[in-house]
Amino acid sequence: LGQYYTLIWSDPAGAGSGPVDVVFQYQQGATASRVKRMTKAFPAGDATGIAEFAVIGEDYFKNGKVLAWKATVSRGGRELASKRSYLWQ
Repeated sequence: LGQYYTLIWSDPAGAGSGPVDVVFQYQQGATASRVKRMTKAFPAGDATGIAEFAVIGEDYFKNGKVLAWKATVSRGGRELASKRSYLWQ
């Protein structure tokens, strides 16, 4: 049991200009305002990719459901896109 998030990104114009980092930040029910983060890295030559994140197992059972989240895609330190849940502050 748990929660799963799949992020699909595309940046064909920027391929080769730097590595891509996909960052998933989230807050859970039992951790109050503590922000946790997961990161997936892609090589500079990638123009598209799929990043999968899972809040499962002990983390899910001990800390509860994800209440708010934010996902950010950046290439070479420059933010390309960002999306967040309604409750993210």
